[in-house]
Amino acid sequence: MIWMLLKSSKVNEFRLWGLFLTMFGLLIMIVGMAGIVFDWGTVGRIVAGIFLILGLLSVFTSMGIYFWAGMLSTSAVVIDCPECGKPTKMIGKTDRCMFCKTILTLDPTLANTETTDPVAK
Repeated sequence: MIWMLLKSSKVNEFRLWGLFLTMFGLLIMIVGMAGIVFDWGTVGRIVAGIFLILGLLSVFTSMGIYFWAGMLSTSAVVIDCPECGKPTKMIGKTDRCMFCKTILTLDPTLANTETTDPVAK
């Protein structure tokens, strides 16, 4: 049951990875600035440049992931969750509710009266 709390809907997972890459990129840029702040000379400037470029690439990658999640979100099917009754976006054949994390499906062959989560068995 605890495993189900760690899972999320696909749109939220994409957004989480985008946020992680943004924070990682900013952290790498801050670490890279240590070469200039602590005055390590020419080597410090090179280290700062490398880390700033790596951080910038991470932030641009997160921007791409956010854009991709937004495009997926616009074409997602909006359904009402049978558990909490809130409207949630569904991508693919199966997904989870964005609010209560209930497993949802539109495919009748995948529907199960008990559970479709193999960990919960």
